[in-house]
Amino acid sequence: MTRIAAVRCAFPPHRYAQSELTDMAARVCLPENGDRRLLDRLHRSARVDYRNLALPIEQYEKLNGFGAANDAFVSVAVDLGLESVKAALDAAGLEPTDVDLIMFTSVTGVAAPSIDARLAAALGLRPDVKRVPVFGLGCVAGAAGIARIHDYLRGWPDHVAVLLSVELCSLTVQRGDSSPANLVASALFGDGAAAVVACGDGRATTRPTGSPADGPTDGPTDGPTGGPTGGPTGGPTGGPTDGPTVVATRSHLYPGSEHVMGWRVRDTGFQVMLDASVPEVVRRYLADDVHGLLSDHGVTADEVTAWVCHPGGPKVLEAVSDTLGLPEGALDVTWRSLAANGNLSSSSVLHVLGDTLATRRPEPGSWGLIIAMGPGFCSELVLIRW
Repeated sequence: MTRIAAVRCAFPPHRYAQSELTDMAARVCLPENGDRRLLDRLHRSARVDYRNLALPIEQYEKLNGFGAANDAFVSVAVDLGLESVKAALDAAGLEPTDVDLIMFTSVTGVAAPSIDARLAAALGLRPDVKRVPVFGLGCVAGAAGIARIHDYLRGWPDHVAVLLSVELCSLTVQRGDSSPANLVASALFGDGAAAVVACGDGRATTRPTGSPADGPTDGPTDGPTGGPTGGPTGGPTGGPTDGPTVVATRSHLYPGSEHVMGWRVRDTGFQVMLDASVPEVVRRYLADDVHGLLSDHGVTADEVTAWVCHPGGPKVLEAVSDTLGLPEGALDVTWRSLAANGNLSSSSVLHVLGDTLATRRPEPGSWGLIIAMGPGFCSELVLIRW
């Protein structure tokens, strides 16, 4: 089985309280002297305390046009990708030359050559490394990425695969757009990156003495200097000998839901498409998918000790908890991630996974479930076991 050897996260250094970001959104999104009551209400109800931005806050009012935003995306994505992949490989006790496959995912910028290609030489990856850049999966891509590298490692069990997600959502917020969807995006989404190192079951790894994976969690749980992963580089998540294995995955595209979430591509860049029906779609479909996957492997929901859920927003998390009948506190790690960092699109569920591995040491044989949803509208489930 695929073993998750390490997860490491990275944030751009520009970190702000939600109140500062609300004021910025008013200046950027609303007409001059416009009514900001809806904006203020949406920002208060997002349950986000802090977020990191790709650029200093004062630069957003000057950022004009898709080209300028995308140039910033490429530059910052390379920096965060280097930081998170280097840290994850080190934690896993592996060298860049050990990597056989790198998958890169983002939905907040485009690049050709892709970001993974731009990272290859800087990281020291082999020239024959397999690369899979992915665009369009959005928030679901963190879980889907783990599922797809699991598929690859089943065929190549002696290989090492890296999943890298970089999402710079702040660069997509539309200037002069006071639509509810754009205001929700300005309230909820943040910027960050995450890297996952996974090994096939034929690959032996050895954690080096003194690896960061041996250390304690090293940072505050909130506040201006970092989120629950302990600051810009993320907290320890365990090494290759104690990470969970991927047991099974499940994907589901929901019919007639293409309008629920995604982008409209405009001259000004990516305009968010975010329908109010998202929580209802979750309530309608998710429980059957989750219980079906668990049942196929003789597992009940009561046996799942780690619910690793993408922090899609308060209403989505309430819908997940209600429809699955989760006990109180089951999604605490996800709620803390939402408060500390906002919704980081595809990176978010990987941050929650990293926080889960950093703060819990489940008994051998314990079950976990990774859950994410995104454009399509769709869900991706990954069943894991320690």
